[in-house]
Amino acid sequence: MEIKDLQKIIQDSGVVGAGGAGFPTYAKLTDKADTILMNCAECEPLLKLHRQLLEKHAYEIMKTFHMVMETVGASQAIIGIKKSYVQTIKALQQHIEEFPGLKIHLLDEVYPMGDEVVLIYEATGRVCRPGGLPIEQGVIVFNVETIYNVYQAVTSQKPVTEKYVSVVAEVGHPVTVKVPLGCTLDEVVAQAGDITTKDPVYFVGGPMMGRIGNGSDPVTKTTNAVLVLPHDHQIVMKKRRTSAIDLKRAASICCQCNTCTDLCPRHNLGHPIDPARFMRAASAGDFRDVNPYINSAFCSSCGVCEMYACPQSLAPRSLLADMKGGLRKAGIRPPQGVQPVPVKPSREYRKVPEERLMARLGLTKYDKDAPMDENVVPVSKVKILLSQHIGAPAQAIVKTGDTVTKGQMIAQHADGLSVSIHASISGRVTEVTDRHIIIAAK
Repeated sequence: MEIKDLQKIIQDSGVVGAGGAGFPTYAKLTDKADTILMNCAECEPLLKLHRQLLEKHAYEIMKTFHMVMETVGASQAIIGIKKSYVQTIKALQQHIEEFPGLKIHLLDEVYPMGDEVVLIYEATGRVCRPGGLPIEQGVIVFNVETIYNVYQAVTSQKPVTEKYVSVVAEVGHPVTVKVPLGCTLDEVVAQAGDITTKDPVYFVGGPMMGRIGNGSDPVTKTTNAVLVLPHDHQIVMKKRRTSAIDLKRAASICCQCNTCTDLCPRHNLGHPIDPARFMRAASAGDFRDVNPYINSAFCSSCGVCEMYACPQSLAPRSLLADMKGGLRKAGIRPPQGVQPVPVKPSREYRKVPEERLMARLGLTKYDKDAPMDENVVPVSKVKILLSQHIGAPAQAIVKTGDTVTKGQMIAQHADGLSVSIHASISGRVTEVTDRHIIIAAK
């Protein structure tokens, strides 16, 4: 297949990165890559989805991954997977010899192994430039579910209409379910049995980089997990703090230990992000050296500094995120052409063990199986967002009152970076805005 043909199938089918920010997958395809890399590192604690999907559909995903490798002309395709995912590795080994150029690279059980910059270094030894893209190192990174969606688009002409979501923590029966895009978080959580805590909080995504969601929020193409947590859990309490209070706490109790920088994964790969210098400067209102502020652009927001490293429970990640957002609004772009310094040998001793991370976050008791159920959850209504990806929102091509069938294109990709959106259930369109389309089942 030609690259442009595969790009068209993927864009028309609405395939985007299913594990992170939702970057349109078609835009990653290029003949400049010598290596493609599949991310099966489950970046955050408690997440089960990618190892389950890869174990259950190993042959289909490997076949599609190999096809992508041949299409872009890469010389190797690496599956990066944590060595503790024993059953998934066994499933891969049954078929690996059928696909020349495919390799399995075993990863340590550390956080944030799923960060693509960390994963690329671990699997290839290449260091991405601060602020740069993986393709500059000749690498394209794909998520497991993304490749599975490419498989369905290419072999069955099936667009992305459903999402796998793990429901864990304070629920009777942790589970990974398959739900229509646009259904509510409440409908997803209901599949996991009774909620086992009063005043539950839905934490959408992983415990390190997730957000607090509402039960009425719609599932999107990047919704991976819902953690049902007690309202007074430390993760929830940290997320609800305000930046003004965080800054005052930093000014009063930061002990200058430098641990936030010592354990920063990007800093240890030679990037010029230095949380400790930033905290000292920001808490003192010191602007004599603006580099600690400008370099906040290189923070990946992984949360190691805030959720694990700091002995005072300060919030470097949150304050750095505020600074990044402020610089962006002010039109200040990240420094260009910055090169990383050499990776220090001490990096090997500054990785964060995932088991210890879960213990520190009070999550160990929630680390249970969440069996996958591939029966699509039936729902009566969906609210499908037109922007579920990085880039321009899709443009609605249906109107109120129209009857649509599941899989029908309801919004066409816009000019520029964009993908199409499809109906996740059959029914009648009851509302169309520039932000969403609501469909009621027949």
